[in-house]
Amino acid sequence: MATAKKSAAAPAKKAAAKPAAKPAAKPAAKKAAPAKAAPKAAAAKKPAAARKPNAAFMKAMTPSAQLSAVVGSSPLPRTEVTKKVWDYIKKQNLQDAANRRMINADDKLKPVFGGKSQVSMFEMTKLISDHLK
Repeated sequence: MATAKKSAAAPAKKAAAKPAAKPAAKPAAKKAAPAKAAPKAAAAKKPAAARKPNAAFMKAMTPSAQLSAVVGSSPLPRTEVTKKVWDYIKKQNLQDAANRRMINADDKLKPVFGGKSQVSMFEMTKLISDHLK
């Protein structure tokens, strides 16, 4: 019986201690928040260095015969080739309606996709890079 009384008294003491601790923690959190905002503001004030594009991405590459049917035969950087392929996909409405990450190939894209009728957008970029020289 003595043990039961002690356990009943202990939760009462803990419950009384918890509300007192919560108000003390809240002001500390409020003081810490402005201090965290100061480094972000300092980082935002720094003049942004001009972003230099990666030379490998900007190098003009010649598309293969299959890919040139979609993007044209003139040499283009990889980034522009990918943009033109996406423009073609959106214009022809080739994204799968159920899963937008999947691209359905039409007659022009099927040879570029290695004969596959459907590829993921991530696999598409890999397959396109195989058609650039």
